[in-house]
Order: sequence, then C-alpha cells, then structure tokens
Amino acid sequence: MTDKGPTSEALSSEVLASEDTGPVRVLTFNRPGARNALSGELNTALLAALDAADADDAVKALVLTGADPAFCAGLDLKQAAAEGAAYFRRFQDANCINRVAEVRKPVIGAVNGAAFTGGLEIALGCDFLVASERAVFADTHVRVGVLPGGGLTARLPRLIGQAAARRMSMTGEVVDAARAERLGLVTEVVPHEGLLERALELATAAAEVPGDAMRALKHMYGEVSGVGPGLATEIELARRHRTDFAGLEERRVQVLRRNRDQISQEGGR
Repeated sequence: MTDKGPTSEALSSEVLASEDTGPVRVLTFNRPGARNALSGELNTALLAALDAADADDAVKALVLTGADPAFCAGLDLKQAAAEGAAYFRRFQDANCINRVAEVRKPVIGAVNGAAFTGGLEIALGCDFLVASERAVFADTHVRVGVLPGGGLTARLPRLIGQAAARRMSMTGEVVDAARAERLGLVTEVVPHEGLLERALELATAAAEVPGDAMRALKHMYGEVSGVGPGLATEIELARRHRTDFAGLEERRVQVLRRNRDQISQEGGR
C-alpha cells in the first residue's frame, strides 16, 4: 500500500466493505437486509472508496460486488419516499453511480444477485461483468416514476441493442443470467460459489497491464463509445422530470412484489 491514501481497512464501513487481494481491491456493498440499496450513506462511502482506489498506486484493478443475496437493488426508495427531493439532490450533487465509469483503472462487476435500476446502472459503469447463475437484471425506473440519471440510456443500448434495451426499460421485466449472457450484458456466467474467485482472476490479469497503457486504453474505449453526449442529455432530462414523491412508496412496493413474482417464475422454468 502506498502512503497516498487510507488503507483498505480504513475505507471499510458498515455499508461498504473494502479488501485488497494483491493489486486488486474488492468493494462489497454491505446492506444485505436492504438488498444493498443505495442509501445516502452508501453513496457517500462508495464515492470515497472509488476516489481512494483511483488515487492509490498500489491498486491496479477493482472488483465491485454485493453481500448476498443481491448485487444492488438501486436507489433506496424507502429513504427517497421519506426524504423526497432532498434524497435525489444528493445524487445530483455527488453521484457514485456515474463515478464507477470514471475510474481510470479496470473495474470488473461481479454480479452475485439482483442488479436493478440504479444497481444495473452501477453494473453498466463497470468495464465488463461476470455473473453468478443467481444474477438477475431489471430496469424499473419508470415503473416507480423516476428517470435514469446514471447512464442507463447511454450505455445499455450499446451493449444489448436499442430494441432489447427499450424492452427492459419499458416493461421492467426481469432478465436472468443466462439471457443476460446471450444479450451481451454479461461476459460470463459462473457457479455462484466461484463468482468472486473468477472475478479476481480476471481483475488480476488486467492488473498486470502497465498503468499508463491501461489508462490510455480506457480513455480510448470511452471516447470511441460516444457515451459522453448521451449521458449529458440523460442527466439533463432527468433533472427536468418532476417525480411524484407522494406515490413513491406505493409504487416501490408494487414493483418489489412484481419483481419477486417474475424471479419466482424464472426459477420454475
């Protein structure tokens, strides 16, 4: 570890665990009882951890994952319903979701369970994804009455195509790991117990690349993908949207119930 920042242990908190394995730093969302939803505290902790990893010369690659049973359920809509506009202003001012894609080092997403809405946006900000067989994906932004603001409309179509992306966003349907791999959303599906090991293998391989070359490569991919203008447009349009905070909690419960029903149906097929 260099002397440029705090140790990995110091960065760990109740809501975000941080652990180094050689040159790879593993950040684990740690709110399992809330399906790792993005509370204000987790947003702040993740932002700080990403900044620290980016500045630490000893960290060559990152793995993002979640404490079982979920990767990340997205925004904490229970907290959002309680706080109203103040909750969303927090993410406009300092957004951990967009920060994931800005890290100059390789970021591998190890999707261990549900990656929904804002959690899907975090996954899309990673350089690539490895998924557990238990992973499921969904975009339920509009079903709960909010618009994406973390790059979903800019990134998802580039991975799976316009029609498939619009289908996910407009229907809110749950996509299982096998279908996610067929669509190109994830690069590999592995047994749940071997997910972190496989992600670490890939991150360690990426960490072997000289840092200057890796930063240049990530910059190339970012420029060629053309995500920037689309992301700026998405953020601006999301800020103009007026959210019905009064009905947010009711819509959250409805979406949660619907997601559970879909996951149950997928498991029975």
